[in-house]
Amino acid sequence: MTRLTYSTSMSLDGFVAGVDQSRENPLGVNGMLLHEWLHVLAVWRKEAGLDGGVTNASSAVVEAEDINRGAIIMGRNMFGGGPGPWSADPWNGWWGDNPPFHLPVFVLTHHARARLDMQGGTSFTFVTDGLEAALDLAKGAANGQDVAVAGGASVAKQYIAAGLIDEIRIHLVPVFLGEGVRLFEDPALAEAKLTQVSVIEAPEVTHVTYRVVR
Repeated sequence: MTRLTYSTSMSLDGFVAGVDQSRENPLGVNGMLLHEWLHVLAVWRKEAGLDGGVTNASSAVVEAEDINRGAIIMGRNMFGGGPGPWSADPWNGWWGDNPPFHLPVFVLTHHARARLDMQGGTSFTFVTDGLEAALDLAKGAANGQDVAVAGGASVAKQYIAAGLIDEIRIHLVPVFLGEGVRLFEDPALAEAKLTQVSVIEAPEVTHVTYRVVR
């Protein structure tokens, strides 16, 4: 059965990105601090085409997230390109010619755009018909595997509030950002009920998994 999962790194004060996000600094001021635990891992570096790295308790967590993932949903901010209609020669996002996803990716946007087929098996399909349309397309592409909501807080909050998320994984990083993009500040999330599934301690991060109770 296909599940919809969400995974993100979050500061102790609840931020998933810093202030002043830009094309040059997509995670905002100090936002990269939230992902230092990940970027030192050998398993992550291998996927990114880099050498070296360490293996620790986080390695199995990252590997497990990839095992049954068949498609990804993200918002336009995570794809890149800014708000408003696409330009005549639009930018192809933050991820370069060989994005790290290697799966079908469905991008929620208000503006239509032709599908992008990239190196390494990643494709970007731009969906203008809303959350459930994107989820239906992603489930079809996943062929029975899980669908992951990637990155951005806005899309994740919408899926949680709509009761469509099955599992939430928070990688809690011991830093304070003070300001930026908060994940859990929408009053609409108050209806969601969670039960804790697991807690895994690792260097510079604690991984907490919750199941959404229907």
